[in-house]
Amino acid sequence: MSVSRPPVVSTDPPNEVALTETLRRTAVWRTAIVLVLILVAAILPMFGPSLALEGTGEAAAPGLGVITLLRTTMFAALCVLVGEQAAASMARRIRGAPDIAPRSWAMPAACAGAASALGLALIVANGNLLPTGLDDITLGSLHQTTDGRLALIEINAFIAAALCAGSQRPAWARLPLAAVVAAEALRAHPDVGPEHMPLVGSALTLVHLTCAAIWAGGLLQILRTMRVWRPWPIAAVNLLTRYARVAAVMFAGITASGICSTLRKVPLDSVFTTAYGRVLVAKLLLVAVIAVLALGARIRMRRNTDPWQAVMPARVEVVLLGVAVAVSALLTAVPAPVWWDRPLWG
Repeated sequence: MSVSRPPVVSTDPPNEVALTETLRRTAVWRTAIVLVLILVAAILPMFGPSLALEGTGEAAAPGLGVITLLRTTMFAALCVLVGEQAAASMARRIRGAPDIAPRSWAMPAACAGAASALGLALIVANGNLLPTGLDDITLGSLHQTTDGRLALIEINAFIAAALCAGSQRPAWARLPLAAVVAAEALRAHPDVGPEHMPLVGSALTLVHLTCAAIWAGGLLQILRTMRVWRPWPIAAVNLLTRYARVAAVMFAGITASGICSTLRKVPLDSVFTTAYGRVLVAKLLLVAVIAVLALGARIRMRRNTDPWQAVMPARVEVVLLGVAVAVSALLTAVPAPVWWDRPLWG
């Protein structure tokens, strides 16, 4: 009579050399990403405005570099916060997904966003000039102007997002984040008269900013989630595939709203003669490169030879998306072109 033996379970330790090499490459990429973003955050405020304005005859607003840096920080914080919400929603829809997630960056991002929004509010309270002393800081006057009220909304919304991040209901942060996006959309298109239909421009900015935050912030959080899901490769690849479908819709929204906004603001014959047009061209070229990288990552996933190869172009994509955030911040800081008295539409 034969006795069945229990299956042999391997007790060999994992390949420590391969694990060490994987961790080393991950650390190198994380370090490179941080260094690139820090370099961009330092260079754009210092040299971006002067390069964009050179030869245009347009006057540079005082403190343009500081404003660009503050807006870069605020937009980056918004992307991180929105990305965590979007990635968490996608992860919950993956079958067989592990119940683990990377450490949340919501609290530091919300604090950074509140600090940058406060800095911008101080500039608004001082007549859009950099305060030179405590006597110039008059926060009590913010509620008297539209820009001031919008600045207060952004500060309070980031503080509310930080409180939600530290609570048992982090998903509640979606409401204050929506308030930040709406306030920024209204700020970008002041009410200059009913004939200009500023709400049309605000709606376009609302779509553009929302899609950009989900695309950039979502990819960052998806890559961080895939790293902790490494022992569950099928779930990790399915998560990246789901994000790819969402990103395609976001890219379509960015493209459509961006084209419409460009037609409203910049005539074709002054694209290279205005600071706004030059920064816009730089942003368009950057987005085109990012789109090519995204397409390459999606093609690699469809071939399914080694789905993890799609992570490499996605990492480059997220770095360039961080650069695009900084360029977008510069775009909001340079003078907007004024080239028509009666716009054709919107």
